[in-house]
Amino acid sequence: MADPSWQEVLRVRLTERNNAEAAFSPIIEQYRRLAQQTKLLKERNASLLKAVGSVRANPNSSTVFVPGGSGDDNPVRAAYVASLESQISSLRDEMAAVYKTQGQNAQRLLAMNETLREKEELARTESENARKARDEVEVLRRKVAQHNELMSEKDRTAQILHDEINTLQLELGQIEERNQILTKDNAKLLQRWLDAKQAEANKMNQANEFYEDMKSRHQAVLTWREDSKANSGAGDDNTDAQSTSQSSVSGNGDANGDGIATLTRDGTKSLPERGVDLNPNG
Repeated sequence: MADPSWQEVLRVRLTERNNAEAAFSPIIEQYRRLAQQTKLLKERNASLLKAVGSVRANPNSSTVFVPGGSGDDNPVRAAYVASLESQISSLRDEMAAVYKTQGQNAQRLLAMNETLREKEELARTESENARKARDEVEVLRRKVAQHNELMSEKDRTAQILHDEINTLQLELGQIEERNQILTKDNAKLLQRWLDAKQAEANKMNQANEFYEDMKSRHQAVLTWREDSKANSGAGDDNTDAQSTSQSSVSGNGDANGDGIATLTRDGTKSLPERGVDLNPNG
């Protein structure tokens, strides 16, 4: 329920002050009425005593009430009538005060009924607001419970993902280390393969050079043979063949090994068979 406004607080405090001040009002009013009646009775007694005194001072005057007669010659009766008139006046004043008080009470009753109606309306409104607030609190509690459950699930999922991330990071580190090792191994293998290919190329170049040398020598031998045939005739063919064979065998001065060339059917020398290591490891 919402806190009362400052107007309501002020009204409540003023009401409490009025109640505290008016706590002894009925007693004070009773004492006032008693004092007023006492005063009237004293005045009545004084008037009666005065009338009795006047009767004693004038014994010839009659104190008996005569119907139809004038009351001015009877002082006791006049005092008694005056006392009654004063009592009637006081009672009339009292009745007027009672009527006034009754009107004020009726007005206060109407105001209190109106205030009570407003308070009941306010209490009904506050009860409705309290009910709505309780419903909202219940809904918010359910939402908080769901949120806590969702957060717990997310925490568990985050922990699982964190563990998986750590595992993947370890695996990634191992894979990167293995990749670095493989990269180094590949670089070494590539360098060895390049070295092997370079050695093979060098051997091929040497073989080509040897082939060109043999080819030029073979051409020179053929030219020399043709010249010899033209000069000496058919009888010197055997001598020329032996000379050619000796020249081809001499070559670079090697009789055995990789530098030996063989003659084919057309008289050319074939390349020597040399093994080439094609292993990438050299």
